[in-house]
Amino acid sequence: MTRRLSSLARTGAALALAALALTACDSSGGGGSARSTVHAVGSSTVYPFAKLVAENFARSNTDFRSPLIESTGTGNGIQLFCKGLGSNTPDMVNASRRMKESEFDRCAANNVEEIIELQVGLDGIAFASAQGGIMLNLSPQTIYEALAANPYGREQTAETWADVDPALPAERILVYGPPSTSGTRDALKELVLEVGCASNPEMAALKESDENRYSQVCTEVRDDGAYVDQGEQDNLIVQKIESNPRAVGVFGFSYLDENSDKVQGLPMNGVQPTYDNIASFAYPGARPLYIYVKKAHMRAIPGLSAYLDQWVQNWGKDGALARIGMVAMPPETMAENARKVVEQITLTRADLAAE
Repeated sequence: MTRRLSSLARTGAALALAALALTACDSSGGGGSARSTVHAVGSSTVYPFAKLVAENFARSNTDFRSPLIESTGTGNGIQLFCKGLGSNTPDMVNASRRMKESEFDRCAANNVEEIIELQVGLDGIAFASAQGGIMLNLSPQTIYEALAANPYGREQTAETWADVDPALPAERILVYGPPSTSGTRDALKELVLEVGCASNPEMAALKESDENRYSQVCTEVRDDGAYVDQGEQDNLIVQKIESNPRAVGVFGFSYLDENSDKVQGLPMNGVQPTYDNIASFAYPGARPLYIYVKKAHMRAIPGLSAYLDQWVQNWGKDGALARIGMVAMPPETMAENARKVVEQITLTRADLAAE
């Protein structure tokens, strides 16, 4: 009991210090006014949605400054978020995948112990080419065999799509995609590459005997030029494939939807990356999108609570976010996440472990 009380005291002290740091004003007025703005970092996929919510928030809440939204990538964003509490750290992080247990632990080690997790919508990992460009009927297996550094633990020898599947065109494999720090890259690994790898019975056995080796074989992407890391710039990927009709791009569905006059979606397992197919999870690359918020900052940063309310007001099927490409969640999921905003329900490690 004494140890538990001591732990609670340390947590309380940390929160109190954070509150002081967050509300303290620079003697010149610069520091205080600068930190009266909500600060979010994270996913390039969630970025345009967060920016739209910020713009709508600024119009509806003229007493507050417009939130500062930065596109850093999910992985880098969570690192910044987990550095600690206080005015020199972000209030929230946008994520195109769920937080990992290891990241939750890193947050806790830095006194970021109360985190509100909100699912804000759905998205799909879309494969696309230029309008009138290369057309491929893909599957997780063909994508894995084309992009893996060592497919099924063997040397990567495929140079053309036909080398992977004779039914595909004999065009050189060239895919522009997200970097290793991106949540889209993480989701690509989990939803597509690992699924394709697991189609091989030998890989199921490897997972049982050597999980680290299994993860490396199933998710490591080739670096010989067939896959080009394009950084946290999804619009640049659109430009690259638009200028090369034989290239393929990987990005969130919202970028496909936004640029439908320039690029075309490529089916996976015969299913097109469309709004309805992602909403029903018929499309294999469908995924949820998240934001994570420091509860301690809710008590100190002006406008943070109202900014979260703005997300709730915008994420419906007929809302502002759907109009720019976000796929709305099922009604029951929307209701559950709206309750988390009202009641400020915090995430536990057990929640992540139960995924």
